[in-house]
Amino acid sequence: MSVDLSTRIGNVELKSCFYNASGPRCTTEEQLHRLGASQSAAILSKSTTLELREGNPKPRYVENDWGSINSMGLPNKGYLYYADLIPKMQVYDKPYFISVSGLSLNNNLTILNYLKNLEGISAIELNLSCPNVPGKPQTAYDFEQTKRVLDAVFRSDQHLLGVKLPPYFDWIHFDQMASILNQYPIQFVTCINSIGNALFIDPQAEAVVIRPKEGFGGLGGAYIKPTALANVRQFYLRLRKDIQVIACGGVKTAWDAFEHILCGATAVQVGTQFMKEGERCFERLENELMDIMNHKGYTKLTDFKGKLKTV
Repeated sequence: MSVDLSTRIGNVELKSCFYNASGPRCTTEEQLHRLGASQSAAILSKSTTLELREGNPKPRYVENDWGSINSMGLPNKGYLYYADLIPKMQVYDKPYFISVSGLSLNNNLTILNYLKNLEGISAIELNLSCPNVPGKPQTAYDFEQTKRVLDAVFRSDQHLLGVKLPPYFDWIHFDQMASILNQYPIQFVTCINSIGNALFIDPQAEAVVIRPKEGFGGLGGAYIKPTALANVRQFYLRLRKDIQVIACGGVKTAWDAFEHILCGATAVQVGTQFMKEGERCFERLENELMDIMNHKGYTKLTDFKGKLKTV
């Protein structure tokens, strides 16, 4: 039986539902070329700021069997670096997405207004949810500020644009954020960024394991999968049907991805596992998902997308 893993985000075609999360292994030109040569369905850049950033002091990333903790602090090469790479990324037969995470609204507008005039960018993911920049709150936990940001962003035409959200935990917050997002021509929503302010401890050393923020950082990997699934499902049920939900959180095997798609995800980003395994994870996940779908008699993702049983 032939299995089709292709999907679509807005008007952007993806040959597979798997691609990288913005964060691991996507900062430098060399890393982005590796993504281009891999089975990743798209190339998504590191979240970019106005200027080059070195990020937080090291060690700032630690992983274990269940996931990871990081306080990277948005290390990146600056938005012009990723814009200048557009011609080099076009040699790969896949979309090139740029993640944007300016440190202020004016920074975001400067970056977005520059990028919108460039050909070769398939989509922009506006990161409203970085928990690891000291002194900078997560925009998407302030609903009024989120509305001000989106009002300003959509005053002018934009590329295919989506937003990356933090995890929400209260039902009213899903309602409130979905109500805001439904007011704008947003094409996709990525759920979720890491769970902020987690703490890993080395009991032998009696110390924290990462240096920034006295050891507090964003939690990723299998630890956050149930929260990610809940966010994917809640927003799938609340957002306009033309807004696609992109899953991100706890994808280690294709069964994890299957669950995300069952909850309503159109595509699935891979973060911590990509950091651990490297680019070969995308081919492995594709093969695993095709095996699962063959076993269940599914030929395409829409055969089970969003069809989670609740009784």
